[in-house]
Amino acid sequence: MVLHILLLVGIGYATLTLLVYIFQSRLLYFPEIGREVIATPRTVGLPFEDVWLDLDPGTRVHGWFVPRSDARGAVLILHGNAGSIGLRLDWLRMFHELGYASLIIDYRGYGRSGGKPSEQATYEDAQAAWDHLTRSRGWKPGEIVIVGESLGGPIAAHLAARAAPRALVLQSTFTSVPDLASELYWFLPVRWISRFRYDTRDHLRRVSAPVLVAHSREDEIIPYRHGRALFEQAREPKRFVEMRGGHNDAFLFSRREWTQALQQFLDDVAKAAAR
Repeated sequence: MVLHILLLVGIGYATLTLLVYIFQSRLLYFPEIGREVIATPRTVGLPFEDVWLDLDPGTRVHGWFVPRSDARGAVLILHGNAGSIGLRLDWLRMFHELGYASLIIDYRGYGRSGGKPSEQATYEDAQAAWDHLTRSRGWKPGEIVIVGESLGGPIAAHLAARAAPRALVLQSTFTSVPDLASELYWFLPVRWISRFRYDTRDHLRRVSAPVLVAHSREDEIIPYRHGRALFEQAREPKRFVEMRGGHNDAFLFSRREWTQALQQFLDDVAKAAAR
């Protein structure tokens, strides 16, 4: 009887592990949330241009460019794993108020973008957005700030390690997918079966630009220690900002403090770049 029970438990565990291995992309990407982009930057009073980036044959990535005639620089925004750019209007408005032009994109499979998301595809999408800013719009690498939110963090760090941006900003980001998954699914051998890396900490080793890391102690999805570990990994000059609120509302809860800290960081970086 005991052996029979153990056998059933073993089969159930193996089946669960196999299912997680096969369908793990569905545990990472949530493009169906807010897929229909209704609100636009115009909703919050911002002028904007639709941007279409041609990638693989038949695949186009959609984004918005919000200009500013007296821009102090440009910001490339790479969002998290759930929802589209239509849910990130606060980011665009904040950077516009700080004096920056901005470009935000939806990864493949998100919003109005075609194709399907994958780790390599998201890296390529970010590179295409960078190329659009530098080649099509004429921004110099040293004038561009790369911002990554949650899953956008490793994507932003991957790009910053290969480009030469003015600065890199990471908000509510994890050290790597295996690190985070091993905490969320501690009962499964996730380090063995993970098909995704998104190793933010490893990418940071090759980032020479100034780095700002922001994280909340109240983050219920990505523990605070991930933010601190990334800050420790980053090279100088670097800065850490402690936020308030949960994973999906920390930015809103800390809006005034976050904006002031971000403005000071960007001002200091711009002054250093001008010397």
